[in-house]
Amino acid sequence: MIITLNDTTTREVSKALLNSQENYSLATGRVLTLIVVASVDDDLDAILVPVRDASHEHPARVLVMLTDPGAQTSRLDAKIMLGEDSGASELVLMRLFGEMAKHLDDVVTPLLLPDTPIVAWWPTAAPARPAEHPIGRIAQRRVTNARHNISGNALLRLSSGYTPGDSDMMWSRITNWRGIVASALDRYPHEDVLSVEVTGPADNPSVDIAAGWLADRLGTPVERTVQECEDDDNMFPIRTLTLHRPSGPIVVNIADAHTVSLTMPGHPNSKVAMSVRQDADCLAEELRHLDPDLAYAAALRGLGQVSVT
Repeated sequence: MIITLNDTTTREVSKALLNSQENYSLATGRVLTLIVVASVDDDLDAILVPVRDASHEHPARVLVMLTDPGAQTSRLDAKIMLGEDSGASELVLMRLFGEMAKHLDDVVTPLLLPDTPIVAWWPTAAPARPAEHPIGRIAQRRVTNARHNISGNALLRLSSGYTPGDSDMMWSRITNWRGIVASALDRYPHEDVLSVEVTGPADNPSVDIAAGWLADRLGTPVERTVQECEDDDNMFPIRTLTLHRPSGPIVVNIADAHTVSLTMPGHPNSKVAMSVRQDADCLAEELRHLDPDLAYAAALRGLGQVSVT
């Protein structure tokens, strides 16, 4: 079911939400409010698909705010999507024009679920300091997506602008890979790592945050090497990891789009199934824990210990 409200107010949107719950006997078991901030020019389907998929694990009230602050006229257009049109959530899609787009916190406040956590997600461009953004100030968790906002200073901005509660999907994209690396290091022989080499495309921040994580956790020199290859979205970005130890190197290598190969001294070569994680998987993971992500914070700190070649 879709309810369209053009040139409306948040009071009218709130009233329509309440009426739909009363008149259509919709479930109200929402566990959080998810606020999505993007531009009217962004690909809406690319935003809504992961939101709908993640909502099956985390039923939420989703408030999607598409902004156009440069518009001449101040206006709010809204669509309320319920039932199969919104996944397991109730979704309010708002297009905010002109002056209205400059006061997002005032617009969204009447629509927040009472007594539930608030998570903010910037699926494309994000503020340099998410916690200082009007929406970031009211959210317990703030999720950005540097993969879709690449610039030379993206990682520097994330690191210098970090506040507890921030996280970025470049980190959740490598969760499974980090598990493989940790498992390899747990195998006999248990030796210190002397140095580390991480190889991947130049413009993929997941490679850099992986290097920062290893530098922080291992306390050893880490070299991030740029691989001259096309950054294929279907291929896992960290193409090769080499952990140098006294008995010989552990090598984690991407064999193809669905397979990781692992070689280490004293053990047979092995292969592990692993694919690139989509935005829906990453968003669902970010919504599972609402406390500050201390491991992500440590990985950001570790970036300063990484050398790039």
